[in-house]
Amino acid sequence: MYLPRAFAETDLAALDALFARDNFVSLISVRDGEPTVSHLPVLYRRDGQRIQLRGHWAKPNPQSQHAGPALAVVHGPHAYISPGWYTDKEEAARVPTWNYAVAHLQGRLDTFDDEAELARLVDDLSVRHEAEVGSDWRFEVEREALRRQLRGIVGFRFEVERATLKFKLSQNHPLANRVAVAERLDALGSENAAEVAALMRAGLPDA
Repeated sequence: MYLPRAFAETDLAALDALFARDNFVSLISVRDGEPTVSHLPVLYRRDGQRIQLRGHWAKPNPQSQHAGPALAVVHGPHAYISPGWYTDKEEAARVPTWNYAVAHLQGRLDTFDDEAELARLVDDLSVRHEAEVGSDWRFEVEREALRRQLRGIVGFRFEVERATLKFKLSQNHPLANRVAVAERLDALGSENAAEVAALMRAGLPDA
């Protein structure tokens, strides 16, 4: 990932926040010279510098046969930035751009198909998401009909070896531009734009 110094984020608390916001990632690996991408929810755990993701694929997914190097892309909020919002738009000949937060996690995949571990994974994922939608479904491991469905998935653990965070939030602009852009993003009234504006304000010198 192209990462100018101004946009590099080194505080892993920012990664925690990205996963708390949205734990749906793009998982990329290469097998026999061909890239494979899966888009899926994961469970995130960080202990200091150690980061682990857990998730699963459908067994027919070609990526379920892969163990080894992989890349997980964590997507944060993003928004279009109009050059008309800058206070110095004319003298600096500003052009359109996009502000966003993203993380690239490089590491190694380890797959598993143990029934008990798969059941625990599915239940942990349901606990993570059911409350958010006002429901309370749980994986009932004692039900044979549910256990049989575990045969159709392959679990994985992803041990992260390198985390690269890019928070492109107009840090390369004068303060007046950054304030003006955050205000215009808020005025759009969209959740995504408001999240980008909040991240921008959090990084201002007097924040």
